[in-house]
Parts: sequence; C-alpha cells; structure tokens
Amino acid sequence: MKISVVTAVCNGAATLPRMLDSLRTQRHGDLDHVVQDGESTDGTLDVLRAQGLDGMALVSAPDGGIYEAINAGIRRATGDVIGVLHADDVLADADVLARVAAVLADPAIDGVYGDLHYVARADPSRVIRHWQAGAFVPGALARGWMPPHPTLYLRRAVFDRAGLYDTSYRISGDYDAMLRFLTTGQVKLAYIPHVMVRMQMGGASNRSFAQMIRKSREDYRAIRAHNVGGIGTLVAKNLSKLPQFWGQF
Repeated sequence: MKISVVTAVCNGAATLPRMLDSLRTQRHGDLDHVVQDGESTDGTLDVLRAQGLDGMALVSAPDGGIYEAINAGIRRATGDVIGVLHADDVLADADVLARVAAVLADPAIDGVYGDLHYVARADPSRVIRHWQAGAFVPGALARGWMPPHPTLYLRRAVFDRAGLYDTSYRISGDYDAMLRFLTTGQVKLAYIPHVMVRMQMGGASNRSFAQMIRKSREDYRAIRAHNVGGIGTLVAKNLSKLPQFWGQF
C-alpha cells in the first residue's frame, strides 16, 4: 500500500530536518513524500534538496494559502492513501505509517486517525497538550468532537467523491473538510489508540487573539454549513480542549 504524505511549507527551514527524519525512519517502506513549497526564501529549498527523502516530489510555486497548497499536493500524490504532515510536525514513532497501512488493509475502512501531542516550540520534548481522540460515535460532531487533523489518513477515493479543501477558509479548512467527509461523504473512520503526531504549539489558529476569533467564526460557519449543530457545538468544541492540558504541567 503506497502512502502519500503531503507537506505544504513556506519558510520552514528551521523545523524541516526533524520532520524529514521522522519520515525517513518509518518502517513502512512504500512512501510518497509530496512537498508543495510556497516560494520560500529562508533556505527551505536547500534543506529539502539536501535532506529530502529519495524520490521526494518537490514543487515550489506561489499559492493562495495553506489549503490551496495542500490541494495542489494532493493532486500530485500517487499513493493509495493520503495524509498531511506540516513542516513543524513529526510522526511520533517509526511505526505510525505501518499502523495506518495495517488498519486500511480492511477495504471497509475509508480512513484512520489517532492521538496527538502538542509540544512546546522551544522544547519539542515537552508535551503541553495530550489530545486523546477516542473512537467516533454517532452524535459526536454535534458535541464538538473532531479527529485530530494531522493524524488523519484517507483513501484517495475519499477526496475523489467528497472533494478537497475549501480554499475560502483561511484557518478552519481542515475542520470544514472533516465535517464534510463524515457527513455528506459518509466516510468510515477507524481509531488508532496511539499518539501518531507531535505538533508544535503556535500555529496559525492560536498565533494571536485576532486569529483565534477568526478561527471561531470559521468553525461556526463550517458547523452551520454541514448542519451538525449551532453555537452550542462551537462552545463544546472549544471547551473540550481544556482536559487535554490537565496533568501536563
């Protein structure tokens, strides 16, 4: 089973080596790494050319934002299964993709997801937030549940029938897409009870108060667009994050 990992990056030279190392150590050998670079100016392309995986598919071109770049990468991907790994995230251990392939050996499963660690930007060994996703159950979306997007791997057929990411979103395109996949797309997901990705804190959604407000507005737009709830769903989604911090300090 070929797994495509799509990386959309712009000026990620500082963190790319760790991400590339986490891919290089994967025990699952049939890997297609697709990199969509947004014309970086910080040495990102030098890092990729020097340290990229054999056969890495690299394109550097202007884009209209993260979701446009991810879509371009997905279109170029050649794998049977596709996931997204950002430049400042790492796969948590060498067996992540092997677990993905093992679960998706069942043709009835459309995709998989697992748990996520948010780590300190200054010290990636320090866990700030532990997101234990748990299995998907009916009604969970209305209670603000969602799978951690960096851990999500889907069959190519899911994108073919349910579409790519909506580029009119600037921050919440991943949430919108996951709601679409699980409602109109009728995607059957399996839960892998392991930490799959270690993600650095300080991403676009929580970089400033203004960004957090924009994310909440976009989240609410996605909730209403897919008829999974209302303002209560948004509140529950935000409150569900609080227990993920407990015990991490």
